[in-house]
Amino acid sequence: MAPPPGTATAPLDLECVALAEIELCGELIIAASAIDEERLSADRIDEVLRVGCDGR
Repeated sequence: MAPPPGTATAPLDLECVALAEIELCGELIIAASAIDEERLSADRIDEVLRVGCDGR
């Protein structure tokens, strides 16, 4: 059941967000370890994080 409007986010929701962030960090680490350059480009980071030019 969703929390009433104006109340704190449910702990399960926070866990889901945290797990998604951990997964994305892992994907960035894998991408960074697979390149020959010193740093990932901004475009490559956006690609790994699945961020489009429209902000999604």
